[in-house]
Amino acid sequence: MNTPLTIGALARREGVTAEALRYYERLGLIESSRRTASNYRLYDGEARRRLRFVRRAQELGFSLTQIGEMLSLHARPEADMSEVKVLAESKIADISAKINDLQRMKSGLEALTAHCPGHGLIAGCPILNALLKEDPE
Repeated sequence: MNTPLTIGALARREGVTAEALRYYERLGLIESSRRTASNYRLYDGEARRRLRFVRRAQELGFSLTQIGEMLSLHARPEADMSEVKVLAESKIADISAKINDLQRMKSGLEALTAHCPGHGLIAGCPILNALLKEDPE
C-alpha cells in the first residue's frame, strides 16, 4: 500500500492516537513523508513500517529510547547485530527482575492472606496489622 495516509487515518489503522504519532515524530521514531497544501501530515509505507516496529517493540517492553537506538542501528547496515542482542538481553534481565519482584510480592500477600480469617473486627485484621507494624530499629 503506497497511498500516503493522513495522521488520523494512520492512527485509526494502527490503533494509536494522533497525539501518539505526533509524539513519535517529535522523538524522531517516525516521520511524515510530506505535508499537504493545507499542512496535513502525510505518512508513507516507511512511516507505517516504523510505527509497527515501535508498537511491537513496546509490546516486548522496550522503552522509546531503546526503540530509537534500535531504529538507528537498523538505519546503519554496517552496524553489528551484537548491539541489538545486548539491548534484548538487557530487556530480558529487566523482565526477569520484575518477575522475581512480582513473585516476592505474591508470596508476601499469600502469607498475609493465609493468616486472615476473612471475618471479624477490623482491629484484628492480620493484613492491616502487618502493614502498620513498626520496623525494628
